[in-house]
Amino acid sequence: MIRITSDSTCDLGELVKKHGIALMPLKVILDTESFKDGVDIAPKDIFAFVAKTKMLPKTSAPSIEDFVEFFTRQLKDADEVIHFTISSKASASYSCAATAAKEFGGRVRVVDSYALSSGQGLLVMKAIDLLGEGKSAAEIEETVNALKEKVNTSFVPDRLDYLYKGGRCSKMEMYGANILKIHPMIDMKDGQLGVKKKFRGKMAVCIKSYIAELKASYPKYDKRRCFITHSNADPELVELAKELVKAEFSFEEVVETVAGSVITGHCGRNTLGVLFISE
Repeated sequence: MIRITSDSTCDLGELVKKHGIALMPLKVILDTESFKDGVDIAPKDIFAFVAKTKMLPKTSAPSIEDFVEFFTRQLKDADEVIHFTISSKASASYSCAATAAKEFGGRVRVVDSYALSSGQGLLVMKAIDLLGEGKSAAEIEETVNALKEKVNTSFVPDRLDYLYKGGRCSKMEMYGANILKIHPMIDMKDGQLGVKKKFRGKMAVCIKSYIAELKASYPKYDKRRCFITHSNADPELVELAKELVKAEFSFEEVVETVAGSVITGHCGRNTLGVLFISE
């Protein structure tokens, strides 16, 4: 039996329980208190903390010892484990997991997703698909590693306050964007986030421009699934995104998921992304 596991940053929502995906929670630190992502902290706690303290939470990877304990539990009723981590350029999680995996004689394979949020989740779900097709652990690992550079991980934040607090943009950029209603398209390339394009106007207008940009950039794509992942975004924005994606693309399923505390802590409320695998 092969077990698929992931860092908590995959943002797969109900699919985690449906497919029996075990999660390794990253840590979220509010001032001096440490919490486990998805276990004892929720995005609403992040919003309340930032509003009260004007500070962003800090995040940290599980330790090597945490991973050894996690993999030991998973292997009690599994022959092999394939674990997916958040991008190694965003966290030490991959390094710690890979080091821990050496303790298990090849029974644990660790995949650096080179993504985050449901971009990472897309690879996890591809592994689930391949597992259902009867593929071996080696075949699954090889296939998902070949797909990493084809995962579209992008999103549009409503405001840049959280990105500014996290040192990802200047104070002038934040003020200018908030006053002029500029919303950047944050895109992940080579495991790192950067600005691909800038849209201007109300968030709904920018979501339309964002999805049009995705359609133009990715004329060929894996039609199996698409994730619309957001950080407690306004319901009308989420519905708009769903309608546009279904009108402009031909995915077999469009799945809405809500970002967890680690991802929310870096981008803020009302951020929305449309994520899928290109061809």
